[in-house]
Amino acid sequence: MMDRRTLLGLVSALPAAAFLGATPALAKGGRFAVSFTPEEWKRRLGADAYAVLREEATERPFTSALNKEHRSGTFVCRGCALPLFSSAHKFDSGTGWPSFWQPINQAAIGTTRDTSYFMVRTEVHCSRCGGHQGHVFDDGPRPTGLRYCINGLSLSFVPGKVA
Repeated sequence: MMDRRTLLGLVSALPAAAFLGATPALAKGGRFAVSFTPEEWKRRLGADAYAVLREEATERPFTSALNKEHRSGTFVCRGCALPLFSSAHKFDSGTGWPSFWQPINQAAIGTTRDTSYFMVRTEVHCSRCGGHQGHVFDDGPRPTGLRYCINGLSLSFVPGKVA
């Protein structure tokens, strides 16, 4: 357990960039094959999915039905339906978010450095629409050792043949 003094010491040692937060992938001027105005995205996605996909919010843990989805199928980007993750690569990380040890195709996702919340993480976004998916960590299972921790609101599930 970390005491308050240790925590304050660690926080004071963080670089100033950590306090400023990450520049969202969407705000970096990235051009994507699928693009809509903010109003169109809001209408298409609804308020909660818009907050996650377009504003990089995070859904509360253990709230997504996709966390308990165990059928064979493909998890696609909710913003543009690009296949991102296969049920064959899904595992229960115990974190409260759908987790995968690899994407279907590395070209389907993009990553950016995220320094928000006093941490350095790797953000994952859809390569076709730029929608925020979640983050990838290096504490996953074999064979990759990666854990793609993905917001359920960023995905739709298509049951059936595994991609």
